Amino acid sequence: MKKIFYSFAILSLLFASCNPMEDIYNELDAQETVISGEAKFTLTDADYDDLGLNFGNFSTTDDAKEMIPGFLSSKYPVWGKESLAEVTFKLYAPRRDEKSLTIYEVTGQDYSDNGHSYGNFDSFTDISEFLDVKYPSAANRVLVSLTYKYYDGAQTLTLEDGFINNAGTWEKSTGITDDEYAAMGEGRAQFSFEDEALAKIPVFAKNRFQYESKEAGDVEGIMYKLYVTDTQDVDGDGRTDDSTVYSFVTFVVYDGANWSLYNNIVNETIKFGHDGTNWVPDNTIKYTLTGADYTLVGNGYYGNFDVRDGKDEQPESVRLDKINTILLNNFPSDAEGQKYIVSYNIYNGANGVWSLAVIKDGADYRIQTADD
Repeated sequence: MKKIFYSFAILSLLFASCNPMEDIYNELDAQETVISGEAKFTLTDADYDDLGLNFGNFSTTDDAKEMIPGFLSSKYPVWGKESLAEVTFKLYAPRRDEKSLTIYEVTGQDYSDNGHSYGNFDSFTDISEFLDVKYPSAANRVLVSLTYKYYDGAQTLTLEDGFINNAGTWEKSTGITDDEYAAMGEGRAQFSFEDEALAKIPVFAKNRFQYESKEAGDVEGIMYKLYVTDTQDVDGDGRTDDSTVYSFVTFVVYDGANWSLYNNIVNETIKFGHDGTNWVPDNTIKYTLTGADYTLVGNGYYGNFDVRDGKDEQPESVRLDKINTILLNNFPSDAEGQKYIVSYNIYNGANGVWSLAVIKDGADYRIQTADD
């Protein structure tokens, strides 16, 4: 009987000792594991179909900001807080080709009257201010073919460019010089056929802008002259036009290597971040401190922050100050509102990696809050 009693007692002790472990397991099961990820991609035709966009593009950036978060939730259903996605998409951004309605050559008196004592302009602001004075009530989308003298810092050039009044703001379109027409095989400073002009202008743009800093997606207006016969209807009013030379503007877009005729679609990129509940438009950059960063703030020997009790970087405010020093040194041109998730090495008795989410507020970075 004693043996049976002791066995029962031992079993009871074992069962009793299991209860605390069961509580721990239940507690662990109840904790949510947050998975974060980072992605960079371009929407495909199939993606636009999934979004219900029959034309394969967004009409506005606001539409993209509203619709893409749901798409990301479906694409990355297990990703949570601190996840980032950089999404490139097509945006409908129409540009109308224009026909010149006003042709003008700036006179010496014009320069003098507008305070240009050297008889030339030397900035786009000079030109824009002159056009405002010359055409104070310019109709929207009017195209002015303007011949003027321009000092580029080394020499004074005579240029003929197009300027379109877009809701009160003048936009420049690059003109083609006589020598450039000749280089394209034209006997006169004009094209004879529109198809010929549109075929040659992308090549012209590649040569003209080859030494300028251009990025993929940049759109440029090119003003060209076209000889129009009386059998052509160039303004689309259903009537043929008199034989003469008109100036037109067409637009070309850069893909990073070549120029092509612009089809009213541009590529736009927006970053989205996961706030723990939803995807939201976000400009967050994930940044990991480097050896040079630790050296900059006096932590180069160990390459970490010592967060043990009583140590220098144990207060979060100290780490924030040092991260401020690093970010302001590395990224001095950041705009207000720029966000970072900064990963850094720590030592708390063992090596580890922590992160701090900050946002530029005024001249410094502060820790992000739920309202950011």
